[in-house]
Amino acid sequence: MDRKYSPLDHLIAGADEALRTVFSPAARPARETPGRDFDETLDDPEDRRHVAGLMRVNHAGEVAAQGLYRGQAATARLEQVRAAMDEAARDETDHLAWCEDRLAQLGSRPSVLNPLWYAGSYLIGAGAGLIGDRWSLGFVAETERQVARHLSEHIARLPPEDVRSRAILDQMRDDELRHRETALDAGGAQLPAPVRGLMSLVSLAMTRGAYWI
Repeated sequence: MDRKYSPLDHLIAGADEALRTVFSPAARPARETPGRDFDETLDDPEDRRHVAGLMRVNHAGEVAAQGLYRGQAATARLEQVRAAMDEAARDETDHLAWCEDRLAQLGSRPSVLNPLWYAGSYLIGAGAGLIGDRWSLGFVAETERQVARHLSEHIARLPPEDVRSRAILDQMRDDELRHRETALDAGGAQLPAPVRGLMSLVSLAMTRGAYWI
């Protein structure tokens, strides 16, 4: 028989996921890191510092995505929506591992503010889920649209010779756009313009903070 999980079960599972995401090395990805067979081409220290800042931002974004999806799954009304959120969170673990791997190659580290990004995103996701599954899916679609836009901007800011980072970000962008279409196809509503604007401001704050810290 399938076990029925209580609210306490979901709370404990959520706390475990949070601790693993924020304080443990990323889980082994289901897919190999894109560009892993390319030679390292970044020799200039300033270029390496700049790319590490970009990858730290993207890593922080994936930590936030984990919190967002876990928060939405905790409050989703329909079981199929909860399952979709859990699946999306699992997909994002590949991105988390890829960014972490690239940071290590560049001799850098993730953002020390990751606990803040996760906690804030979890609360936002839980709030979106409480409003309703249609709006929660719309929130996913808008989040993925903004993430894909940021990834395009980061790709444009990479040194031309950095094929490793470019391969990672290209695949991440493709995945995020696919997640957006999945959320819209599932019935996600378009968010009001003020909400989209507020999301952009929050994203900008995280981007600028994670680049340096």
